[in-house]
Amino acid sequence: MSVTNRMKSLRPSLMAGVAAAAMTLAAAPGAAETLRWARVADALTLDPHSQNEGPTSTLLHHIYETLVSRATDGSLEPRLATDWYIHPDDDTVWVLELREGVTFHNGNEFTAEDVVFSLERVRHDSSGFKALHSAVTGAEAVDEHTVHIQMSGPSPLYVQNLTNFFIMDSDWSAENDVEDPQNFAAGEENYAVRNSNGTGPYMLSERDPEVRTVLTLNEDHWDDAPEVTEIIYTPISEAATRVAALLSGEVDLVQDVPVQDIARLEETDGVTVTTGPENRNIFFSYDMTSETLDSANVDDNPFAKPEIREALALAIDRDAIRQVVMRGQSQPSAAPLPPFVNGWTEEMDEYSAPDYERAAQLVRDAGYPDGFSVDLHCPNDRYLNDEAICQALVGMLGRIEIDVNLVSQTRSLHFPLIENWETDFYLLGWGVPTFDSAYIFNFLVHSREGAFGAYNGSRYSNPEMDEKIEALATMTDLEERDALIAEIWDEIMEDRVFLNVHNQLLAYASRDGINVEVHPENQPHMADVTFD
Repeated sequence: MSVTNRMKSLRPSLMAGVAAAAMTLAAAPGAAETLRWARVADALTLDPHSQNEGPTSTLLHHIYETLVSRATDGSLEPRLATDWYIHPDDDTVWVLELREGVTFHNGNEFTAEDVVFSLERVRHDSSGFKALHSAVTGAEAVDEHTVHIQMSGPSPLYVQNLTNFFIMDSDWSAENDVEDPQNFAAGEENYAVRNSNGTGPYMLSERDPEVRTVLTLNEDHWDDAPEVTEIIYTPISEAATRVAALLSGEVDLVQDVPVQDIARLEETDGVTVTTGPENRNIFFSYDMTSETLDSANVDDNPFAKPEIREALALAIDRDAIRQVVMRGQSQPSAAPLPPFVNGWTEEMDEYSAPDYERAAQLVRDAGYPDGFSVDLHCPNDRYLNDEAICQALVGMLGRIEIDVNLVSQTRSLHFPLIENWETDFYLLGWGVPTFDSAYIFNFLVHSREGAFGAYNGSRYSNPEMDEKIEALATMTDLEERDALIAEIWDEIMEDRVFLNVHNQLLAYASRDGINVEVHPENQPHMADVTFD
């Protein structure tokens, strides 16, 4: 069934009425073995090293495994590595002791060679995760279950970078010619895009991109057997249709609850709503360095001027976005990092009330007496109310004579624009799985070169800052390191590299009797779900 037809088949549920929904929800959840899971977007690819993107990693965590994982309280937990430590005789080497008795879905044994291979693969130019491993210079399989990772210098926090580092079967990869990651931005395909072979608790059974993915239990998994033995994953981009699917009993869990429906669902019999803060910020950014902009109607680059960036900061009304667009489900802030990330301070979060008169004067003083126009690229199927946030900013900037043409499209088209430097002005959300500011600097601030700057769509480039960012990876004095992080943030905020909107809050909705915790990375794992 096509996506369109499937959505049409769900729409009648909206008309069924509260009574019918209540009757459906009064029944006990379906068989404990199957969980029908819906969210706004599908995984962009099944290649585990291609796209550093939330929904993609969330699905892949069920099929592939990492060396360590992040618990809901933010702590690290062992997965394929049972222990990790800095070598007692060489502080530039990390030692990983691997779990024994683990097999891939095809029956191949998991060994240290697979970790070494995966580390080489994830550092390839086409990998979306390469910046996480920029301080790695090589790896060695000491024996079948021990790996030494050589760093360019002492890297006491490197293990924090491994929570989204998926391990692949080196033999399977060679057999299927997928030694290198898919180059998603270039539209490349490979065998790993639609096929998988991990060590995770679930195996790929059926895959129809953007329509339906079915995962079945890996009977040979090393961990305790989960209560969920089959997962039916359905992307439903339309907010009302997702909610209707839950109320009609077509799905059991909705991960991305529309903010406008949270209060109603909390009062609906048979539905449980679970909320919590997400490790993610929503922000706008712009081309700061090009001489001209492709989409602007002027002969220079307005965003290269500090006055224009200040005008944008004075025009955005974060409180109005929180109240009207997000229905209270956001934490407005000026800095693009959540409060639980190392480097955050209360002062960084502070923002001023909008001042449209001052902002309009800044636009005129910058050399645009009649304002200017520009395209704004926005995803419409990734973040909570992403398109509505963009629409709100369009209206706010219109008050200061910046005429914005909103270009809204699916994230599979949106993200390559940023990666390929084909957008002048855009919205992006960014989580911090390492819980450390260096992750933001490596991907979003450092000049785009080598392993760095993959999502630096602003083209911001500061050689002195690049040196500071690179130094963070091998600093052993953590107080000195935190001071350097603060110094970097001061400069980023002064240069207005980001026009931040808010920290995102999460809400999951499920049928009563299904227990699932809100994960700070928005990566719920269905192997942890329990049933009453």
